[in-house]
Amino acid sequence: MEQFDQQVKSLTGILFLFLLLIVFFFGGLFYLANNPETATSIVEQEQESEGTYKAIENGIHLDTGFVVDEGMEATIQNCTNCHSAKLVTQNRMSREGWEATIRWMQDTQNLWDLGNNEELILSYLAKNYAPTAKGRRQNLDQTEWYTLE
Repeated sequence: MEQFDQQVKSLTGILFLFLLLIVFFFGGLFYLANNPETATSIVEQEQESEGTYKAIENGIHLDTGFVVDEGMEATIQNCTNCHSAKLVTQNRMSREGWEATIRWMQDTQNLWDLGNNEELILSYLAKNYAPTAKGRRQNLDQTEWYTLE
């Protein structure tokens, strides 16, 4: 008899959770049906997160810091799944350097095969994040020196 009581209590608990889920589900639908502006803002947020890159200022994608150019979207989609965009934008490499880095990530970090996107991503990175020749700073030309007191 005691075992039967435990089974009834378990079934009652499961039934209660099921009813609670139904109430939340239909309550959410009722709320969205009566508040269309909320439903619209949810759809807009989903569209932004699914690859609409609207936040661009002065040729820079504000969310990632990537230079806006052909291949930016593919680079964002393939690189920022695993690491920060900053890890890409702080580096400067030749095309061969970027390709070697991608191979290293594929061999050791489980990066997937980029397929047709690889050429697009490599071209984007080699063009926008290539090494810059900075060299040493220029000599100071000031001939009059003074002493700080």
